[in-house]
Amino acid sequence: MSPRRVPLRAVAALFLERQHLDRPREQRLTAPRLLRFVEDTGGLQIDSINVLDRAHYLTVWSRFGSYDRSAFDRFAYHRRLLFEYWAHAACFVPTSDLPMWRRAMLDYAVRHTGWSRFLKRNSRVVDTVEQALRERGPVGNADFQHARRGATSGWWSWKPATFALHWLWMTGRALVHSRTHFQKRFDLAERVIPSIGEIEPPPPGEFLRWHLRRGLHAMGAATELDLRMYLTFPRLEVGARREALRSMLDSGEVVEIAVEDDGARGPGGGTARNGAGRSARWLVLAEDLPALASAGRRRFPSRGTTLLSPFDSFLWHRDRTARLFGFDYRIEVYTPGHKRVHGYYSLPILYDGLLIGRLDAKNHREQRRLEVRSVHFEPWFSGVGRAQALRRAAPDRAAALEGLGEALRDLAAFVGAESVALGRVAPRAMAGALRSELRRGGAVAASPG
Repeated sequence: MSPRRVPLRAVAALFLERQHLDRPREQRLTAPRLLRFVEDTGGLQIDSINVLDRAHYLTVWSRFGSYDRSAFDRFAYHRRLLFEYWAHAACFVPTSDLPMWRRAMLDYAVRHTGWSRFLKRNSRVVDTVEQALRERGPVGNADFQHARRGATSGWWSWKPATFALHWLWMTGRALVHSRTHFQKRFDLAERVIPSIGEIEPPPPGEFLRWHLRRGLHAMGAATELDLRMYLTFPRLEVGARREALRSMLDSGEVVEIAVEDDGARGPGGGTARNGAGRSARWLVLAEDLPALASAGRRRFPSRGTTLLSPFDSFLWHRDRTARLFGFDYRIEVYTPGHKRVHGYYSLPILYDGLLIGRLDAKNHREQRRLEVRSVHFEPWFSGVGRAQALRRAAPDRAAALEGLGEALRDLAAFVGAESVALGRVAPRAMAGALRSELRRGGAVAASPG
């Protein structure tokens, strides 16, 4: 039997829904909504860059609009709805998923062979650090003042106690208790989550199937490359992954579909890379077929405007974003300044389910000013053309700019800014209209960049 044919717009619309971007900033943040969001996406990425705000705070703002950060911290660190571990990178993950992540923690001690040399040389350090947690926890890296002789900059110059803390965390013997000025403070796992000792981890095969289900649920429908690039931890053995998928297909739990993507071309005419175009096999959980069909019938896959953090789970696999939305996005924080195209901290602009551009923003905290250094609109949005990825005509530009102005005013309020400075806009013809939108509302005024 031939695979069921599904239009690209249905896959894109269900992805937006699973990422909680179908009605961005429409609902206020509550504990149940936060938990459901992180359960649906599989993780909320944490990153240290603070040019605008921490990545996890921004990602939550993208869904819920302005909220009290202390409420998030209370849900995560006091109510323990979430805990810190690795999923795509360092993430908050749902505590409801702890039984599954226990399998990854236990396996880390025996599978991550890169630690073997360190452990042989520093077993006493690990014991000492663990004893310090037992006697003085919670403690952080700064509580261990041993400098490494001849240290150079970079991850591998970590002092031995820092290595030990990281290894204890990844193996589940310690967990992140809290953060002070964004610095992790660790404690024994049984003191952070007392029930952890009662958890029976699943067998490796069950964890692998759960890992695949988790990725498929978060994306709605996905290629095998998407699955590998979305939840990147732990790095699963390719043969075992394929065998698990084969078993899930044979049982009917997973179904193959044929995505009608017209060569995977987006609004700008770009094509999918890494072999994930027309010939790739698309997979979906059988239980999600009705949701996929429903998503394909929507006139608008999303209603509303928001800005996305560079570390948003929606962007974890950027080639997927190009395939589904025709939006070629690259994080440029690690790119030398003279080689950047769109800016250091570029935020994609989502309007009614379309990625219409991106803007580079910086929060000047002392001046209480949000600087929008540059805005780059997609050529199809600012000119003539169709948003081919979702088979739709380009949206009304005036309405889109109104939505962007409102989103920027809300972002400014969230980061504590009293004014917005607008810099370069491409194309220049749209600068005046955007500046006028920013002046609306009175509390935040647009000033020349």
